[in-house]
Amino acid sequence: MSEQVAGAYDRRAEEYIDLFGSVDATSARDRVVIETWADGVRGPILDAGCGPGQWTHHVAGRREEPVAGVDCSRRFIASARRRFPGIDFIEGDLARLPFADGAFGGVLAWFSVIHTAPSEVPAILREFARVTRRDGSLLMGFFSGPDQEPFDHAVTTAWYWTSDALGRKLERAGFAVEWAVERHEARMRPQAEIIATRRGAAQRADSRQGASGCVRQPGNAYIRDLSAHNPESI
Repeated sequence: MSEQVAGAYDRRAEEYIDLFGSVDATSARDRVVIETWADGVRGPILDAGCGPGQWTHHVAGRREEPVAGVDCSRRFIASARRRFPGIDFIEGDLARLPFADGAFGGVLAWFSVIHTAPSEVPAILREFARVTRRDGSLLMGFFSGPDQEPFDHAVTTAWYWTSDALGRKLERAGFAVEWAVERHEARMRPQAEIIATRRGAAQRADSRQGASGCVRQPGNAYIRDLSAHNPESI
């Protein structure tokens, strides 16, 4: 699957970079979510599925600790290295990340698994868990809609997820879901984001988990900050 996705993005890389290769082209909401999350992460951050590196560069500019990017598209990685020297960009498969166990305090997966067939997503989530240190954080963005239903994306086939279904996959992979929200913006497909914390081997989701599969921890600093920016989101 990653080779098919890589080929599809390689063929449209220049067009994609022209349209979306700058953080300035993103929504203010995206910037608030990613910045607030990243500011609360301790340790290095991995931008998993970094595309042409715009978010990797943006996050790296806000912190002293290292930020790295990995993507399956050869042309995206080449562009990122050219445009953002000094940041490590690696061509690789999200299901076989070339990093040590617990290498990162946080993993950003911003719409990174939308082109992955649902049956292959658990393997990627397990890799995210493997490279995230205990109590580290994961932020995922995805398209919200009929659970695991494919749709025609401009680049190649993509899949919708519900927050509940993806949250359950994350729990099985070793994360505790802390926060999930769906949003609807004009002229855009419904979107959602999830923040989850890496559990230790002996930990289990606690009693705050409800029927939705989402654990809410309002004491968490970055969740409080997100609520301040968007009080209707929680």
